[in-house]
Amino acid sequence: MHVLLINGSPHTHGNTYIALSEVAKTLEEHGVQTEIVSLGPQAVRGCIACGKCRELGRCVFNDELYDALCERIRTTDGLVIGSPTYYAGPNGSLCALLDRLFYSCGRHLQYKPGAAVAVCRRGGASAVFDRLNKYFTINNMPVVSSQYWNSVHGRLPGEAAQDAEGLQTMRTLGRNMAWMLRNLHPESAPEAEPKIMTNFIH
Repeated sequence: MHVLLINGSPHTHGNTYIALSEVAKTLEEHGVQTEIVSLGPQAVRGCIACGKCRELGRCVFNDELYDALCERIRTTDGLVIGSPTYYAGPNGSLCALLDRLFYSCGRHLQYKPGAAVAVCRRGGASAVFDRLNKYFTINNMPVVSSQYWNSVHGRLPGEAAQDAEGLQTMRTLGRNMAWMLRNLHPESAPEAEPKIMTNFIH
C-alpha cells in the first residue's frame, strides 16, 4: 500500500511539512509506504477550461510538477493534501494545481481514501479543510477523519512541532488512513451510473 502526500506550501520543510511528516511516520509504522511531494515556490498555472484534457487524457500544459503528480496518482492507494492558511483559504498555487489534477486525472483517484490537512497561525483552518475536502467529495473518494479537524497550528518555521494536540491529530489521521486502506476494496466499488450533467438552462 502506498499513500501520496502533497505539501501545498511554498516552504518545502515548513510547518505544513511537519504536519504531513507526522501523518507519514504513522502510516509507515502501520506498513504503508509514503511519499511527500512539495509544491515549492515555483509558479503554477491554473486551469483555463480549454477542454483539451478530454482529448489528451491529461492537462494541455506540460509542467514537471503536474506530470509527476499525475503519474503518482495513477498508482497510489490514498492521498493526503496539506496546505497553509492564506486569507482563510488554501494556498492559491495549490488550488490551481489541484483544479487541473482532479479535472484531468481524477478518474485515477475514485474510491481511494483522501484526507486534507490545514496549518494556520490562529484561525482559518476550518475553511482550508472544507475547501480541500471538496476535491474528494466530488470525486467518489472516501474522506478520512481523525479525532478533530485535521489542523496544526504554527506561524514561525518549526512552531508546528510544538502543537501537541495537532500532532496527535495527525497520528490519529495516519492510523485511520491505514485502517481504511486495509478494509476498503476498490475492486468491489459500486458500479456507477452513466454521468448526467445539467445546468439551470436545460
